[in-house]
Parts: sequence; C-alpha cells; structure tokens
Amino acid sequence: MKVGFIGLGVMGFQMAGHLQASQHGLRVFNRSQEKSIEWIESFGGKSLKSLKDVAEFSDVIILCIGKDNDVRNVIAAEKGLINNLKAGTIIVDHTTTSSELPIEMNNLLNPLDVQFIDAPISGGQAGAELGQLSIMAGGDKQAFSKIDEVINNYAKFTKYMGKSGSGQLTKMVNQICIAGLIQALAEGINFSENVGLNSKDVLEVISKGAAQSWQMENRWQSMLQDEYDHGFAVDLMKKDLEIVINKANDSNINVEITKLINDFYTDIQDIGGGRWDTSSLLRRLQGVTK
Repeated sequence: MKVGFIGLGVMGFQMAGHLQASQHGLRVFNRSQEKSIEWIESFGGKSLKSLKDVAEFSDVIILCIGKDNDVRNVIAAEKGLINNLKAGTIIVDHTTTSSELPIEMNNLLNPLDVQFIDAPISGGQAGAELGQLSIMAGGDKQAFSKIDEVINNYAKFTKYMGKSGSGQLTKMVNQICIAGLIQALAEGINFSENVGLNSKDVLEVISKGAAQSWQMENRWQSMLQDEYDHGFAVDLMKKDLEIVINKANDSNINVEITKLINDFYTDIQDIGGGRWDTSSLLRRLQGVTK
C-alpha cells in the first residue's frame, strides 16, 4: 500500500517518521520544501514535489495540516489532489476541522470513487513522538478498516465513531473536556500556592486519587516551574474551541464553561502567549503579563 503524507508540522513530522519505520511505501509532501528536507535528514525517506505527484503515487493519502480551508485547498484547488486522484484512493484527514467539512469533501470525492475519513487525533506532541496517539474516525466503515493498519503505526488506540463528521464531533468533546481540566488544574495550583502549601507535595498526593488526569500527570511539574515552551499551543486550542462554540451555537447546546475558558485563552494571546502550551492558563491567574 503506497502512502502519501501531507503536512510535516509538529505532529505530522513525527507521525510520518513512524510510518517511515514501518513496511508501508511512503512519500511525504510539505508546502515548505525546507521542512521536507529536514524530515528526510531525520528519517531517511523520500518526498514528492507537488500535490499532483502525491495523488498519482498514493493509495492512501494522509493529511495533517491546519484548518478547514487548508484541507479544501489541498484537495479541491486548481492544483489540488482532486485532479489526479486514482479510483479507490482513501484520504485520511487528521486535521481538526468543523464536522461539516468531511461531509463536504465526501460529497465532492465519492463520485470519483474516493473516500474521505475524518480522523482527528489526541495525545499532543508527546503522543506523536511516542506513536501513542488516540484517533477517532468518521466516514465509510469499510474504508476505515482498510487504513487501520496504516494509522496504527502512530496510534495506541483507534475507534470508528460513525458516519462522516463523527470523528470531528468526537474531537470537539475531547477539547471541551481538556479545556475544563486544564483550567481546574490551574486554579488548584494557584490556590495551593496562595494558601502556603508545598504544591509539589500537593500534586504528588492528589494525582494518586480521584483528581488524577492526563493533564495533571503530565503538566503539573512544568506548570510549577513556569515552563510553557512545549506541547499543544494556545493558538491551536483557540482554533479548536472556536469550532466547538460555533457548532454549539448552531445546535443550541450549552457550553458556557468552554466559552469562558476560550476567553481566558484570548487573554493569554493578548500578552503574547499564543505559542505557549495550553497549561499556561496558570500564568493568567498569576497575573503574568509577558
């Protein structure tokens, strides 16, 4: 099975590396040629020079890019994939997008005998590096079963969630839960610091009880050390939460806490923290202004 991988950002760079180490025929493509060169130097694989080359080479095409319009442009623009896709191709999109985009793409691609699987990921940069991501997928179930062995090279858990768009809706639930957890962790640490406790001792003990979460286990030490130059960026979380809020507003669903935390992330962006890790919500509570 020949695999084309598009998007060598923080996540895609590592994910494609795991694929390169597998038995799958792989070629990568990135809009910035420098990133492709860097990836080849790291993993020893091969790149392609155009989307046309990707479409003609690939049985499976994996996307890990930015936003809805990035996916539209890669697939449907004048020089997009759609002009040269082979019948039977499966496109797997790991980009976090709206839930409407996968439906739009399938309506466009299915007449060409091409399937589009929305397959957003969770696990952050560390999960990508370790090949331990969680993947939630929507779209044609038979097509999903065909690409399972490919995506398992960088995933610890994959699950088919239902019809097209279901993967993205599941990712929205994921981001709602993460935002609340991080804000609660930030408030807990800030409270501990202000009442004079040894916060290291506090976090060590409560992380072994009912308050435990991935965020607590993996972020409390860096938060106490005021280190945020790692992990999932505030700018990306803002993008994801805006998608959640737009869907909730359209569907008349109450996500009032998510909206509040989204505003908190705006505060962090306003002080120049757009590239900080999402756990930087603690800085806002501490009144840090730079």
